[in-house]
Amino acid sequence: MTDQLLDVVSAGVRAYDLARELRIGMPQSPNHPPFWHVVPRRHGDSVRADGGSAANDMITTGTHVGTHIDALAHVSQDGALFGGVDAEEACIGGRYVQHGVHTIEPMIRRGVLVDVAAHLGVTTLDGDHEITLTEFQDALNAQQTEVRKGDVVLIRSGWGAKFDEGQAFVGGATGVPGIGEAVARWLATQGIHAAGADSIAFEHLRPGAGHGLLPVHRLFLVESGIYIIETMNLEQISVDRVYEFTLVLAPLNIFGATGSPVRPLAVVSRG
Repeated sequence: MTDQLLDVVSAGVRAYDLARELRIGMPQSPNHPPFWHVVPRRHGDSVRADGGSAANDMITTGTHVGTHIDALAHVSQDGALFGGVDAEEACIGGRYVQHGVHTIEPMIRRGVLVDVAAHLGVTTLDGDHEITLTEFQDALNAQQTEVRKGDVVLIRSGWGAKFDEGQAFVGGATGVPGIGEAVARWLATQGIHAAGADSIAFEHLRPGAGHGLLPVHRLFLVESGIYIIETMNLEQISVDRVYEFTLVLAPLNIFGATGSPVRPLAVVSRG
């Protein structure tokens, strides 16, 4: 058993923690402010008359750092958010009143893992690998799983294994594997609720292209109203071949934010 696998005995279930640990210096998109954590008050700095002491912390972070969810306010196209909402009018007083992360309801939904890397027999797909629709559907068929309306679909490229390598995970020169528009359009036609991946920007990033063009973000967030979850830890559910589960996820209830750190759980009955 690893730290990612949690037994919840009283509920008769097993829960897999799909979130990355938040740490100073962890790899992240260059488009966002970094995570920072300090302890301004430590034990012994102030001691009460009875000998007791307390410590406290302070964090600053971008909302799209570590394992996080993109709200529909995160991306616009030609000045519009999902549903044709005017992107400028949606922002009132520096907060996205429409489509902010506070509008995302907590998720308790059927989750599906599509383990493309395992299906192709590799630990990690190459950085220049764009997952084709044939590869995606073949992986589903090999797992004997299906995508249904309202699902949360998690896609494993194996790139998450590079998270502890720092900048290698960002993949600037190498690119980052993931789906392109073909798979995204197919998933949108299935009516999924959200999609996640073990990579830094969810979709395929071409070598040397960075985060300049993100067509899947446009297709999901703007055109289809599908939430995106990034930088997930999908290694243990891959090892245990857990392809179907209940996905439990709740963003921080930050009014008007474009995203939020999350700690998603894949919950299955204990066998």
